[in-house]
Amino acid sequence: MVTEEYLPETTLEDPTGGSVDILISDQARELSARLQAHRMELFPPEAHKTLRSFQIGEVAKLLGLKSGYLRNLALEGKGPTPTLSSGGRRMYSAEQILELRRYLDQNARGSKRYLPRRVEGEHLQVIAVVNFKGGSGKTTSAAHLSQYLALSGLRVLAIDLDPQASLSALHGFQPEFDVHANETLYGAIRYDDERRPLSKIIRKTNFPGLDIVPGNIELMEFEYETPRLLASSEDAGGIFFSRVDQALQEVQDNYDVVVIDCPPQLGYLTMAAVCAATGILVTVHPQMLDVMSMCQFLLMMGDVMSHLRQAGGNMSYDWMRYLLTRYEPSDGPQIQMAAFMRSLFGEHVLTHPMLKSTAISDSGITKQTLYEIERKQFTGSTYDRALESVNAVNSEILQLIFSAWGR
Repeated sequence: MVTEEYLPETTLEDPTGGSVDILISDQARELSARLQAHRMELFPPEAHKTLRSFQIGEVAKLLGLKSGYLRNLALEGKGPTPTLSSGGRRMYSAEQILELRRYLDQNARGSKRYLPRRVEGEHLQVIAVVNFKGGSGKTTSAAHLSQYLALSGLRVLAIDLDPQASLSALHGFQPEFDVHANETLYGAIRYDDERRPLSKIIRKTNFPGLDIVPGNIELMEFEYETPRLLASSEDAGGIFFSRVDQALQEVQDNYDVVVIDCPPQLGYLTMAAVCAATGILVTVHPQMLDVMSMCQFLLMMGDVMSHLRQAGGNMSYDWMRYLLTRYEPSDGPQIQMAAFMRSLFGEHVLTHPMLKSTAISDSGITKQTLYEIERKQFTGSTYDRALESVNAVNSEILQLIFSAWGR
């Protein structure tokens, strides 16, 4: 257990007296300790996240089958044996879902694939999720996408490139406690001889098939070091933007998809991720101020990408899409803004928006996603509506991945 520590008495009356930095440091330590204690309460006894079991109806939807077919498989003793809940319902763990995919794939007829991993000739998909406007739903979208792809049978690597490390926290890693020096992507892209192979940094998550490279404030070192290197070396122009791509090359045979949650700024980390990407997903809340902010982001991004292309960066993508997030279909101004974006960008706007839902926001309070939290925690219709929205978005992105592979 984390022992309670009390803040020393401090005052903000004289902010120039040197006490504010002490106050901030003390408050940060106190907050960190309280968050760690909260995590111990949520995920006892070792503060490690586990994953719930899935009802047979949920599994059937993931596999594109009817529930009755899965029940017959279970009765015939084919595939993994589901457990029975206290209410007599058949339940599969995430590991069993993956085992079930293997069984179905081995016994499939025709072209149907239940384990849709990439094969020879299909290149690694690297999806950069970007925007520099806070509250655009970037991390929430990246987390749900990564987990959905893993539940769909793909081998997924999530990379938390945001120093705020919200994606890491959602997957059970508290940055200041669990992620130490050289244990973020910075360790694999740094410029000195302490650089490590990416394979030594990757960690398992509570989702089978989903690994993660966690983040923390250490990532800012790349933002500080890169301009110094560029200023001191005449031939350093092409060094920084290829480093993420080079790091991924070591592990690319182990994964089908990489999802990168980029920081909310167009810095060197984001530029390096964009140069490694094969797909770009821009999240945007369909309100005027957010769209105006995205406009500035796109202007900056277009200018930066032009310079990177001239310097030898890879600006060739399989796809680029805008994802409308926190969308309220009963909000008139949002409806108009969504229609405006679709008229302007056409097919580059995903057909399905990510709906605003208390199920999504409330699950985040316990550092969970819709795929982790129990349906019974919400009104059934609220949960179902949110999950349907998330699945529709992620299914659309999955189809873009398949199309990039020529399927």
